[in-house]
Amino acid sequence: MAKFKIKSSYTPAGDQPKAIETLVAGLKRGEEYQTLLGVTGSGKTFTIANVIEAVQKPTLVIAHNKTLAAQLAQEYREFFPDAAVHYFVSYYDYYQPEAYIPHSDTYIEKEAQINEEIERLRHASTQALLTRNDVIIVASVSCIYPLGSPEEYRKIHLELGAGVTTDRATLIRDLIRLYFERTNADLTPGTFRAVGNSVEIMPTGERVLYRIEFEGDHISQVRVIDAITRAEKDPSSSLFLFPAKHYVTPEDERDSALNQIKSELQDQLEKFARQGKVLEADRLKRRTNHDVAMIKEIGYCNGIENYSRHFDGRAPGQPPYTLLDYFPHNKDGSADFLTVIDESHVTVSQIGGMYAGDRARKETLVDFGFRLPSAVDNRPLIFDEFQERVGQTIYTSATPGTFEKEKSKDNVVEQIIRPTGLVDPEIVVRAATGNRDTDTRGQVEDFLDEAEKTIEHGGRVMVTTLTKKMAEDLAEFLKDRKLKAAYLHSDVETLDRITILTDLRKGEYDVLVGVNLLREGLDLPEVELVAILDADKSGFLRSETSLIQTIGRAARNIHGKVILYADELTSQLQFAIRETDRRREIQTAYNKAHGITPQTIKKAIKDITEELRTEHGKAVNEMITIEQAEYKKNPRKFIAEKRTQMAEAVKNLDFETAALIRDEIYALSGQGSEGKPKKDKKASK
Repeated sequence: MAKFKIKSSYTPAGDQPKAIETLVAGLKRGEEYQTLLGVTGSGKTFTIANVIEAVQKPTLVIAHNKTLAAQLAQEYREFFPDAAVHYFVSYYDYYQPEAYIPHSDTYIEKEAQINEEIERLRHASTQALLTRNDVIIVASVSCIYPLGSPEEYRKIHLELGAGVTTDRATLIRDLIRLYFERTNADLTPGTFRAVGNSVEIMPTGERVLYRIEFEGDHISQVRVIDAITRAEKDPSSSLFLFPAKHYVTPEDERDSALNQIKSELQDQLEKFARQGKVLEADRLKRRTNHDVAMIKEIGYCNGIENYSRHFDGRAPGQPPYTLLDYFPHNKDGSADFLTVIDESHVTVSQIGGMYAGDRARKETLVDFGFRLPSAVDNRPLIFDEFQERVGQTIYTSATPGTFEKEKSKDNVVEQIIRPTGLVDPEIVVRAATGNRDTDTRGQVEDFLDEAEKTIEHGGRVMVTTLTKKMAEDLAEFLKDRKLKAAYLHSDVETLDRITILTDLRKGEYDVLVGVNLLREGLDLPEVELVAILDADKSGFLRSETSLIQTIGRAARNIHGKVILYADELTSQLQFAIRETDRRREIQTAYNKAHGITPQTIKKAIKDITEELRTEHGKAVNEMITIEQAEYKKNPRKFIAEKRTQMAEAVKNLDFETAALIRDEIYALSGQGSEGKPKKDKKASK
């Protein structure tokens, strides 16, 4: 079986060797909970990677947002290039849950925009867990939300290879049974098409085509084709296909589930009749009967997850299946994997808070006849259920909360010393409010001067404000002063947030303005100056934990400096300054004893959104880069030739190549990329 093996030029240093040894010993003793208190820049991810290598267990790493999860997945992939490191987050780019507001009689239908690439990565995660042992899944809290039964997902599969007895028509029926969709256009994950006496399939977790060719009543060969270039790869001896959807129910069990749904509907209609709720009863009857008819005909309906309890065979109130159930378990049902909760001071409370809001919304839908009572069982795990289902747990944070410390008891491991020798940043406190009598400027004018000094010698700057509006206004103010600035807050799309962070590192921006810059899980060695405006204002963003975390954002650079703009030295500020000074003393003493000269962390700039973007989009960009010079020589001739090539590709049923050429034409002629003409900004508002 494949094993975890770190491939890195780094070796454990500073506090890392002791932390690794202590955590591994705790796991071997059977300790359920441990905490790694690691300061920013001390290499917590590398420490955990060494722990994973030592214990050789599949690992679930939970982060509190998609950005941080993507960054962690990238780092673990670098440490374990031969292992299966996957990224599992919510596949919605946009999600408006179904809801009903009684006081205004407003029903809000569920709206969702699914990111197909993230959906593919989710399937790749579950398939890896069911077929390999060397698996690390980096997930957001979506890992505690319902997913189909792993047993049914594993049970209903196809194994195709040369010599397997089946014909083209049978294979097509089998693929539809696995929820694959037939198409005559470009293949995407979870689709297939019939071409002559062969069938082309794109599995849910991959971006390659498998062409199944037949001779009579058996498969003659399985060819592997690059979905973009159409180049043939080494032939595959076999193809193992999992279902295209996580919610899978065999036909015999589906009939039983539908009968249960009808029975529950009858019970609820009788209840509404006793309560005199005629409107609610009529609404529920029409909706449920429509869903039942859809499931009976095509095996699926919008909102099928609301009936998941019946399809899973669960009793009322019983927890749903989640990603956790796909991880290996011992014979007694106990978890046989390691759980790492990153930035635990935020992530733990986030996991614990998911259930209550979901429950209240669902109960309203049930009370007013929009859903059957069983819909409330399509829910995230309660925190206690989560703890019962995870394996031995390591919390990691620079500022672990009371919960983690109490759970870990004596098993809190400090990792204060940085292998780079970097010392926590210098802290300067300055007045937030200007005063003419004392010749002190306001915080914005003072910050502007400091930012310009930092940028002048090549550093980057981060500044936090209290509100989104303040962040946007400050970014505009800085742009007016000719600084390359961008703002970042929760209204900025996930992929755009990651791109902004990457561009800051590249120097496309000099200043990043945000509200809660902690939520990004920032790892930006180029940042020399961090400024906290209105640092003495009470609230979550100015708590002891938040202040220490924000101060730590300047701890990856030898020129790191933090300015706290405050008119009053609050107890939170005093604690943060005291703790930072303590850590500075420990690191300084270590550097002196070992003759270490601090060095800024060197880290390659990688765009972690690459794994979230489609291979199609990447290929189009590559083609444009290669052929742009030819286009400039004679644009009209170049486009004409491309259109001829596109027509030839269509004639040969090579739709992927045709789509690539089409989108290259759009992009080069200024109509937008990926086949979409550019929108008129005024018209789109």
